[in-house]
Amino acid sequence: MSINFALALSLLNMSTMRAGRVVLALYALDLGAAPLTVGLLAATFSVFPALLSWPAGRLVDRFGSRWVLTIGALGGGLGMLIPFFVPGLTAIFFAAAANGLSLAIYNVSLQNLVGLLSTPQNRTQSFSNYSLTNSIGSFVGPLIAGFGIQHGGHAATCLALAVMSLLPLVALAILGRRMPHGSGRKPRSDTSIRGMLRARGVGRTLATSSLLQSGQDLFQFYLPVYAHGIGLSASAIGVVLAMNSAAAFVVRLTLPRLIARFNEERVLAGAFLGGAAAFMLLPFFTSAVTLAVIAFAFGLGMGCGQPIVTMQMFTNSAEGRSGEALGLRMTVNHLTRVVGPVLFGVIGSSFGLPAVFWINGLMLGGGSAITRSTSTHSQTDKLGV
Repeated sequence: MSINFALALSLLNMSTMRAGRVVLALYALDLGAAPLTVGLLAATFSVFPALLSWPAGRLVDRFGSRWVLTIGALGGGLGMLIPFFVPGLTAIFFAAAANGLSLAIYNVSLQNLVGLLSTPQNRTQSFSNYSLTNSIGSFVGPLIAGFGIQHGGHAATCLALAVMSLLPLVALAILGRRMPHGSGRKPRSDTSIRGMLRARGVGRTLATSSLLQSGQDLFQFYLPVYAHGIGLSASAIGVVLAMNSAAAFVVRLTLPRLIARFNEERVLAGAFLGGAAAFMLLPFFTSAVTLAVIAFAFGLGMGCGQPIVTMQMFTNSAEGRSGEALGLRMTVNHLTRVVGPVLFGVIGSSFGLPAVFWINGLMLGGGSAITRSTSTHSQTDKLGV
């Protein structure tokens, strides 16, 4: 099977999932939700992924990706129908839970599929292409959400996204048999997370991945809150968010060359620094153009990070447990997503949104320091010091 099939599924899924998150967040704000409620909504996107990503990875290893992807498509599509038929904050929270579950299932399955369809020689390029596809989807998604809301309303946009989410079912029915099969074996009783963490580099990769993902998610959720508060229109908010994804696309075009020249750790440290600077600057500006520039700068930094940690996780995983390792990474990421938005929702309600951005900037700056330290130790080890 060509890797292009996995990339096409990723493009469609990422477009609808990112659009769904923006629509649901703005729908909640339109219904009068406070920053704390939006924080709870952000956490809701991650509840099921936090609980089920690791088991989903084990299912992918055992049965392959086809049926797991089918469940993800059904869950995402049916979830977005709820706010269309039953308007209100409760329906939005149910849709957010379904959206998060679908995205988690898709990510675990497709990341593993990309790794399996690659060779050690072209793996960096394959994961870079996968990330590029996600960047396109993340760019298109907020635009669909912003203009859909402006021209059709929140509920109608939810219906359109539900239809888009169900389209992969057709492709999976036709081409799914050609996808790599799983091992068919039940996981051994002695396999454990602790054993997986003993693999070289897995623990560090989990930590850096969690920091990167939490920064990206909080930017995606709290930038609309901030922009809404300063009076920007839904379409303007969509354009600002799309610039973040456009930057990620641009930087991922050159990612294999950046890694070849500077190595993975140095590129990752630079990604943390870029994200920290953008968070620190954000509360000082109210112009849509300036916010778009900052979002673009943030995307340049964060766009490097996730492809690197995904590739590292696949490469460092034990034989036959790559799906499980990727699922564990998503579980840790989403546990951070559950706690982080609630915590920062309280901070935002108590001290204002600038505090949310500044604290996140400090966290990303700390991530850069940790990554640089790790890079230095790696170089020392190579020299035999």
